[in-house]
Amino acid sequence: MFPLEMAGLTVFILVLFLGIFLTVLGLPGTVLIVFDVMAYALATGFAQIGFKVILILVAMAIVAELLDFLLGMASAVRFGSSRGGMWAALIGSLAGAIILTPFFLGLGTLIGIFLGGGVAVFAAEMLQRRKLKPSFRAGLGAMLGRMAGVAVKGLLSVTMAAIALFQIYS
Repeated sequence: MFPLEMAGLTVFILVLFLGIFLTVLGLPGTVLIVFDVMAYALATGFAQIGFKVILILVAMAIVAELLDFLLGMASAVRFGSSRGGMWAALIGSLAGAIILTPFFLGLGTLIGIFLGGGVAVFAAEMLQRRKLKPSFRAGLGAMLGRMAGVAVKGLLSVTMAAIALFQIYS
């Protein structure tokens, strides 16, 4: 593999990880994953990733964003919007990746980024919630609904990244 190809693959994988990380914050990371896969497929001439895989990933992204939107409407409170939550997600994602990678290798990295970040954001938001007056706190049902949306979207984003990496490395 040439150095330019290696650099391109590295950027591709980093953007996949960024897409998974963005889902922890409630942002459209699945869309970033789809665009990243499309750009990689175009750059390689659709040699490793074909149109079927791209269509499957687009469908998964649509389902993930739709479910996130519907669960977000039902819960009506954004989860993970504080600055402390963002830093907690970054630290938790790194810790999760470091802890799970030795046990599950590449899949452990993907799952660790999502689970570590999700747990850290939840902990940070719960600590932030304690400081608020009861009238300003989000209800437990709203918080659980928002967490369910992030969990579904995160599971789909990890699956999308795994599908893309399996297509490249198989």
